[in-house]
Amino acid sequence: MRRLRIRDREIITKGINRAIFHDLFHYFMTVSWPQLFATFAAFFLAFDTIFGLAYHLRPGCIANLNPPGFAGAFFFSVETLATVGYGDMHPQTFYGHSVAMVEIFVGLMSLALITGIMFARFSRPRARFIFTKNMVVRPLDSRTTLMIRVANLRQNVVQDASAHLYMTRDEETQEGFRIRRVIDLPLVRAQHPMFQLGWTVMHEIDESSPLHGETAESLQESDPAFVLSMSGSDQSTGQTLTARAEYSHRDIRWSASFRDILEETADGTLLIDYTNFDEVDPLPGADS
Repeated sequence: MRRLRIRDREIITKGINRAIFHDLFHYFMTVSWPQLFATFAAFFLAFDTIFGLAYHLRPGCIANLNPPGFAGAFFFSVETLATVGYGDMHPQTFYGHSVAMVEIFVGLMSLALITGIMFARFSRPRARFIFTKNMVVRPLDSRTTLMIRVANLRQNVVQDASAHLYMTRDEETQEGFRIRRVIDLPLVRAQHPMFQLGWTVMHEIDESSPLHGETAESLQESDPAFVLSMSGSDQSTGQTLTARAEYSHRDIRWSASFRDILEETADGTLLIDYTNFDEVDPLPGADS
């Protein structure tokens, strides 16, 4: 049994075994950094213990064992697995050399795997896009429009950026079968040639919109969720960046507008104040 949380909804899944050892790469790429280092440390200690026991089974196979007994065999295993080899303790029998040879091979393979995983995690492209906490619905050019504000915190050039807005909600078919539908919400502009600073994603709520005629009360009944997904190519690295934001119908602010964060200074310089990025103000005459 596994617990997942998608936005404000908790989901429990069962009947699927989490075969971590069958999908180690995905595990190492998705766990947190503390969990990753703890897993590496656990593998390291496990191998050290196993090979330490192998040396301990044949007393005298390691010269100058210090401290004596299993403790010395364990620390010699640590030095061998890490390919340190201080030189004080060393194999002196055929059995000792054979176990050390296998352990050195395991140590080299482990080092290569850990290096690859660390490089893959550090080199994985991450988009530093931020999305407003709320969506707003307001008139724009005499058309009711749903709006979400997005910014590029890295302020580098993201070429050919694209955005897609979806709504998911439970519906009932003509046969009385309930289904969770994914509905496209077409955007006024779904492409941005050079997304560097900000982008206001907009969906017109006209007669063809799935949101036509909806109100805060009607959305409360159907309980829809909204997903905004974005992607683009980082001009600096050439890597594809992806990001996603999720909203519920409770995140919509009706008859409201995002606070203006752009102003011009006396010398003509444009100033963008991201401290007000999430601020929403009601429109004049709107009910509070």
